[in-house]
Amino acid sequence: MKKNEPEQIKLSIFNWGPCVTYFKCDDAFIDLLIKEGKKNKQDYRDKLAGQIQKEVGYSEESKKLILPRLSQFIGVYDQAFERYQSKPYEVKPEYVLSALWVNYQKQHEYNPPHDHDGRLSFVIYLDMPKELEEEQKNYVGKSCGPGGIQFLYGEGPRDAVTTLSFSPKKGDMFIFPSWLKHYVAPYKSNCTRISVSGNFHDQVPINNVVKFAPKYLKNKK
Repeated sequence: MKKNEPEQIKLSIFNWGPCVTYFKCDDAFIDLLIKEGKKNKQDYRDKLAGQIQKEVGYSEESKKLILPRLSQFIGVYDQAFERYQSKPYEVKPEYVLSALWVNYQKQHEYNPPHDHDGRLSFVIYLDMPKELEEEQKNYVGKSCGPGGIQFLYGEGPRDAVTTLSFSPKKGDMFIFPSWLKHYVAPYKSNCTRISVSGNFHDQVPINNVVKFAPKYLKNKK
């Protein structure tokens, strides 16, 4: 640095809020999810917040076929999360797929702001009709748009980032903390958009309860 030149300014920008990741799924995985979804008829609406008439749970047999592929994405999420928080896990999570269902969203249906059960949740978009894609292109506004998904976190003035909005395409996948509130906007097109959602629980807290609770109770006597 030359004499009388100002010292170079150093900058750090801190990660803030939850870790939300985006993936692109291949056609073979999409086809598997569609195929297994068609096999199942379990009405899942009583477990969900959506204003959607057809939401169907996957069977245990279907989950066994799908889980190996899902596990790959969850593994990559964990690597991304460690980088996001700039430190490794103290204890590596051990996940259990606790819920898996398919959403057949139609005209005017939507999902109000809600969160999920478990530690991690995800959504994968299996079919995005051309009519809906065209409606998204013509949308004018600041929200996530027709059929879009918006994640909500925190409060603040307009210069604070409190939302993440996406107009998803076929094959798009998002993994996010289950507690993160989000909603799915309605659309006007007369078509059906298909997506798959699911939750993973972490076994570690459960194992810790089993491991430490008896010792704790014994000491309390």
